[in-house]
Amino acid sequence: MPGTSRFSFKSIALLLVAASLAGCHDSANEPTGAEDAIVLVTAVRAGVTPFIAFVDLDATNTGSMTDVRFSIVPRQNSVSRAVTANYPMSYLQRRGYVSSDVVTLPVFGLYAGFSNQVDVSMRYDDGSVMNMRVEILTEPYDDPGGIYASPNIRRARTPADGLDFHYFYMQSAISSPVIVDTDGEIRWVVPAPASSFSTLLHENGFVIGDPALPKLRRIELDGTTVDLTPAGYDFTRFHHTLDPGKVGMLAQLDTTLNGVQIIESTLVEMDPETGVILKQWEFGDILSRHMSSRGDDPGAFVRPGIDWFHTNAAAYDPRDDTLVVSSRENFVIKVRYSDGAVVWILGDPTKYWYTFPSLAAMSLTMNEGHFYPIGQHAVSISQDGHLLLFNNGFASLNQPAGTSRGENRTHSVISAYDIDAANLRAREVVRFDYGQSIYSDICSSAYETANGSQLISYAVADARTHARLVGLDPSRQVSFDFEYPTLSCNTSWNARPIAFESMQFVE
Repeated sequence: MPGTSRFSFKSIALLLVAASLAGCHDSANEPTGAEDAIVLVTAVRAGVTPFIAFVDLDATNTGSMTDVRFSIVPRQNSVSRAVTANYPMSYLQRRGYVSSDVVTLPVFGLYAGFSNQVDVSMRYDDGSVMNMRVEILTEPYDDPGGIYASPNIRRARTPADGLDFHYFYMQSAISSPVIVDTDGEIRWVVPAPASSFSTLLHENGFVIGDPALPKLRRIELDGTTVDLTPAGYDFTRFHHTLDPGKVGMLAQLDTTLNGVQIIESTLVEMDPETGVILKQWEFGDILSRHMSSRGDDPGAFVRPGIDWFHTNAAAYDPRDDTLVVSSRENFVIKVRYSDGAVVWILGDPTKYWYTFPSLAAMSLTMNEGHFYPIGQHAVSISQDGHLLLFNNGFASLNQPAGTSRGENRTHSVISAYDIDAANLRAREVVRFDYGQSIYSDICSSAYETANGSQLISYAVADARTHARLVGLDPSRQVSFDFEYPTLSCNTSWNARPIAFESMQFVE
């Protein structure tokens, strides 16, 4: 069980503020589980940062307690909803948070340097509920880099906007993922031994691939960390994103083959709990087979030992059991999940790849004036089935001497495409360009929520000196715009919404 840290906490339990009944229990003859219970707060202990605390509840009737819930009351004038989490007792028992008559409640998402009011509810097996309020006074957060604690709020969120998310996390090169609310307040970060560039939120914990070693680690929201070292696989490091896959997570790896480094062209599906590789796609092999079968010599295009492909994102498309993969150097490519067969290619036809007939034959054609993906990142499938991506607009970097690097643009956009695979055509159906005011040439992301809001991370705006985190409501109106200093992509190379207002833990 987590111990105390250097941060001091104070607590005041306002006991038995309310007890409510549910169901058909005859309370006149027999007390409910909530009425029959006594719960006292005996300690509040600090987590590894002020955003985390552990509340010890000395409780009777723990055997009939089914789940425990907390909700952190938002600060005055906050637009973001309350951080809320529900823990089944089975989850708390499995994590070692139940001992005799003491239930320890991990509370995360606290405001730093603030007297947090936390509503705690305990539900019993007869449906009755006991409610209490706990005050948790936290120490200020000492932001090591001086980056995340004081953003420049270029546009503040207002209560009247239509944004449907309230929290997001930034993937950082200098810390763990950093969770921020849509008021600009840090709400979670923990010490981390390495970059969190390759990060995926999986079952309410962050899975992070090491950028220098073949190692995964998982950070729970209570701040505890578990390291995994997958065995028996010939890869050297993780790079770029971790993305949801068909049955596990999609990871981009560097590998070696016969002593030759295979740089950023290997995609795997991996079990996020164990690190076991479930399936692998090597795009050098995939494209070599495709090109050879159609009469092209792949040797001039597939160049082992060189960053010729540069995978930076992938998405599983369940509608046709395929993968959509971003090759920053070349194009977006869709391949069959089962065997890697090429379905289509979407990219700048002025680039080197288009000079190979076998690749050009799979290219999607767009109308004049539509923006092809160039230097793109963060591919995903939107709620309406469109291909969504951050369209950087930066030409290729590692093409053979004397060949075309393709077009360079002066601003970055978020593009969504409707794909007609049968006729090899694509339409750019959405383009958000923010008044053509931002050029983020590398890194960056754009992801959509279930109701159509979007979070954009312009990772390297202003000549790679600022990161801009922008929220769009479903009508693509800007709800907030936060600016942070950055050195290259370090601050927020990629960012995603997180449902911190409704975290549900399961056994």
